[in-house]
Amino acid sequence: MKGFYILCLVLLVPYASLFSQAILKSAFKVIPLGVKGGIDESNLSAYMLAPEGSNDYVCLDAGTLHYGIQKAVDEGIIKDNVTRILQTYIRGYLVSHPHLDHVSGLIINSPDDSAKNIYGLAHCINILKDKYFSWQNWANFGDEGEKPVLKKYHYAVLEEEKEVPLEHTPLFVKAFPLSHSNPYESTAFLIRHGENYFLYLGDTGADSVEKSNKLSLLWQHVAPLIKAGKLHAIFIEVSYPDEQPATQLFGHLTPHLLMQEMHSLGKFAGVANMKGLPIAITHMKPSGNHEDKIIQQLKNQNNLQLKLVFPKQGKVLKF
Repeated sequence: MKGFYILCLVLLVPYASLFSQAILKSAFKVIPLGVKGGIDESNLSAYMLAPEGSNDYVCLDAGTLHYGIQKAVDEGIIKDNVTRILQTYIRGYLVSHPHLDHVSGLIINSPDDSAKNIYGLAHCINILKDKYFSWQNWANFGDEGEKPVLKKYHYAVLEEEKEVPLEHTPLFVKAFPLSHSNPYESTAFLIRHGENYFLYLGDTGADSVEKSNKLSLLWQHVAPLIKAGKLHAIFIEVSYPDEQPATQLFGHLTPHLLMQEMHSLGKFAGVANMKGLPIAITHMKPSGNHEDKIIQQLKNQNNLQLKLVFPKQGKVLKF
């Protein structure tokens, strides 16, 4: 009998990594306030993220706020009113880049918001300060820029790959630059709670198209976390179906390009460790039947056996 147990153990060891993602205990909850990449102004990129068991949220991008919060309330995800959730549940904003589909909700809702930090790399913060929160375009709710400054928002400029705490939460963040139609930049945010990690990417093109190595550098950084079973999810965009010409991607991904990047990640993390890794697909552009095509093409090319997740506005996700 003892020999039987030893044999079972020997047989199971090579497959242990295959189950590592499946048995990860939920550490984060995400409320998508907006999930699409354009056209529908009521459903643009914005994700409330908090540790499981906490209401100390940060908002990853802020294309849609009020409407998305109301959807979450209607779904019974949060039992409170929209204004209170905006003012007290969201403790700060992590803005990947300053395109309107990622910041319009932040700007429009700023008069009713409470004081908090806006986190971003310098290129992003400078545009928010100089182009949006200026009296020529909108009231200056920031604490820098054109006077008078209303000092509601504090601009917290992040340094690349330097981890900092997110105020009034138990979370920490590290920022990585992305190429979004080179030379324009976006940002990936690696968020940590204890020994648990969550990776959110703003808009990004593939290294092969952008003639860049920014995704490769990011994959090398997070690969050890995947090997150790500490990375709970990756949120990454796929804006267009594979039919989109390479010359008209404008710094975005297709299903084929995403899977190409996932294989690149697998080279660093180990292909076996990729099985079951939650990959949430963001920023699909809802033109025609693009979304259906993207979903089907991703499923058809998923030979890494990733756990593909398609966020829905107002529907909570746990990782």
